[in-house]
Amino acid sequence: MTEPRGTLSCVGIGMTLGAHITPVARDHIASSDIIFVAASDALVELWIHEMNPNVHSLQIYYAQGKSRKQTYREMVDVVISEVRKGQKVCCAFYGHPGVFACVPHRLIKKARAEGFKAIMEPGISAEDSLIADLGIDPGQYGCQQYETSQFMFYKRIIDPSAYLILWQIGVAGDLTHGISVTGSQHRAVLLSLLYQNYPEDHPVIMYEAATLVIKQARSEEILLRDLINAELKDYTTLVIPPACSLTRNNELIKRIKDIKLVG
Repeated sequence: MTEPRGTLSCVGIGMTLGAHITPVARDHIASSDIIFVAASDALVELWIHEMNPNVHSLQIYYAQGKSRKQTYREMVDVVISEVRKGQKVCCAFYGHPGVFACVPHRLIKKARAEGFKAIMEPGISAEDSLIADLGIDPGQYGCQQYETSQFMFYKRIIDPSAYLILWQIGVAGDLTHGISVTGSQHRAVLLSLLYQNYPEDHPVIMYEAATLVIKQARSEEILLRDLINAELKDYTTLVIPPACSLTRNNELIKRIKDIKLVG
């Protein structure tokens, strides 16, 4: 008799509790042997508990002053250990499990490398909610998006004629990989970088998706320079609209027009 083979599913529950989850994700939660939940809101765990009572929180691995790198390693280890036992394991994550979440990617890669079946089920992400709430069409002007600290730590070529979206603006410039919101000195460094492409009085938007149907998304417009003292959470997103018009590439367009159709 062969040993039971464990499986892993990493599913997205969307941003708004109970409203964004897909039927497939719900089925994975309901039919699994054990559920791990990565959500800071206790309501999420209670809601998932109604679908499957064997729920375990991954939030316990976060701690003040503890590196997120260590937290993520511990999360991966505890989940994989259950897969190795032959369990049907499901991990539920806010939004889309593949968007700005390294743990699901690491889990699936590790599980597959060890010969286990592992899948990812998408959910409505913070990006999807942002596009809907702010009425942004990424195809109109183009859109660049980065995790804020990564944007600061690496040299990027910014196009100010497109949208720029900076995720997790509240922990801008954090070198400790902790969970604390950084302060005005870190934001001043970020602003010095942004001022290379945007004027100080350029209007920007601070955005936070709604996680409950009874709440509204945060969509607060301020001037770029006022970001230094703005009230931010670790999950606040900064949206910078285009600061200049698109420049038409007439030379290239002429080349295309001069192409002779064949056949």
